[in-house]
Amino acid sequence: MHYKQHLSTDKKFAKIIGDEAHELKLHKNIPLRLMASIMSQQLSTKVAKVIFHRFLDLYGKKEPRPQQVLDTPSETLRAIGLSNAKVSYVKNVAAFCIEHKITDKKLLAMENEEVVALLTQIKGVGKWTVEMLLMFSLGREDVFAVDDLGIMQAMVKIYKLDTADKKQLRERMLKLSAKWSPYRTYACLHLWGWKDNTPNG
Repeated sequence: MHYKQHLSTDKKFAKIIGDEAHELKLHKNIPLRLMASIMSQQLSTKVAKVIFHRFLDLYGKKEPRPQQVLDTPSETLRAIGLSNAKVSYVKNVAAFCIEHKITDKKLLAMENEEVVALLTQIKGVGKWTVEMLLMFSLGREDVFAVDDLGIMQAMVKIYKLDTADKKQLRERMLKLSAKWSPYRTYACLHLWGWKDNTPNG
């Protein structure tokens, strides 16, 4: 894996990289992935899965198009376990995707920054959500989730960063991550993995 050699040039990072090699996959139906990520916010993976399956059940276990979601009564969406806020955010995504003709093809042709700028216009969709979409659905190799708590905690430990000044910490993280480009997504995957497997992480 070429990305590992590149990331290992950072001596401190080289120590945590381990044997696992990550692969990124491309997922179809990005508007639906975005809705799914909103549904799963603040929920455990297990609960999020249950809710997403109930959501698909509403459409005969098929992935719905944004228009179908928009046509679904809010009560129906609330009945599968979504909060009022999430119902409105999911519908915001559906409406936005219709209005802006958001297709996988359109997003695949865009740069990371353009995708972030476009999709964060949707109420309920933050930068972090779009970064996760870029990594896990669009398979982009060079995304750094600077505001992710797990990434921050891992970097603080590995690089002995000072957490007193949040703005300074963010700048340090961005500076360190610049060395990992163009493979910052893989770096994030390794940081999450390291954090999950480290006691008291």
